[in-house]
Amino acid sequence: MAKTALITHAACFEHRPPAGHPESPERLRVVLEALSEAACPDLIRLQAPLGQVDDIARVHPRALIEEIISLEPAAGARSRQLDPDTYMSAGSIEAAQRGVGAVIAGVDGLMKGAFDRAFCATRPPGHHAEAKTPMGFCIWNSAAIAGLYARETYGLKRVAVVDFDVHHGNGSQELAERDPDFFYASIHQGGIYPGSGLAEETATGNLANVPVPAATTGPAWRAAVESKILPALVAFQPEILIVSAGFDGHRQDPLAGVNLEVEDYRWITERLLDVSQGKLVSTLEGGYHLQALAACVLAHVQTLQNYKPRSGGEIAGV
Repeated sequence: MAKTALITHAACFEHRPPAGHPESPERLRVVLEALSEAACPDLIRLQAPLGQVDDIARVHPRALIEEIISLEPAAGARSRQLDPDTYMSAGSIEAAQRGVGAVIAGVDGLMKGAFDRAFCATRPPGHHAEAKTPMGFCIWNSAAIAGLYARETYGLKRVAVVDFDVHHGNGSQELAERDPDFFYASIHQGGIYPGSGLAEETATGNLANVPVPAATTGPAWRAAVESKILPALVAFQPEILIVSAGFDGHRQDPLAGVNLEVEDYRWITERLLDVSQGKLVSTLEGGYHLQALAACVLAHVQTLQNYKPRSGGEIAGV
């Protein structure tokens, strides 16, 4: 069984959008219940450190960071709306900083050999947050921040984020468009929020978008990953792989229309481990049907634990 870390923090429960919002604390509760000691023995269970402003500023302008921090409501006050979908409550800033800190801790642990893989169970998600704009439930883009942290801290030249959330990660794409040494690949439902991620958007060859139509089922989705995402990833030859792990493509999810099953998430986890020589850091993005989310995360993490690297992996240097 590979050394696999679960990185989380209780502060992530304290980000509280209004009642009825799909991105609720219940998401994290069901995830952590699914990843119990009984279900996932031998997980290395770590507390997420607090992400620092200097780290967040690798992607987001310092002035914006300070402005968002200043907007956090006081304890007991109503939540504050940042855009039509994104709210902050008392506690949101620490939750978002723990999310950043979790993925950075995952990078550190992987690069230093403390573990081989990590799953960061935090909220709010991050991949919609553009450099100057929190949006789509997201405040700061943890996966992109961690990718730049890995490159700058460990002297890596090429970092990659692969995103299988059903919604396109426009914030991560924005970084790829201005940074040719940052690779971003996304398979997502086309034509839904946020409306980005067209197949012809390729940046300098470091961007691979694979929009799929509503009602896409597992076989077609897997074929698209095999034919478009994995070859582009291998060609880029990243030195570290970070996964934006959203599970809202499941057929029961209320916010999209792709018809994936739990086994499809197990499969893509295996394939990403294949091309990363069994070493990656993943972080929770979407997933809004609680039972489906719990089942998909459990399959993802058990695969991280039980996968054995095959010969011929393509990503070197991790």
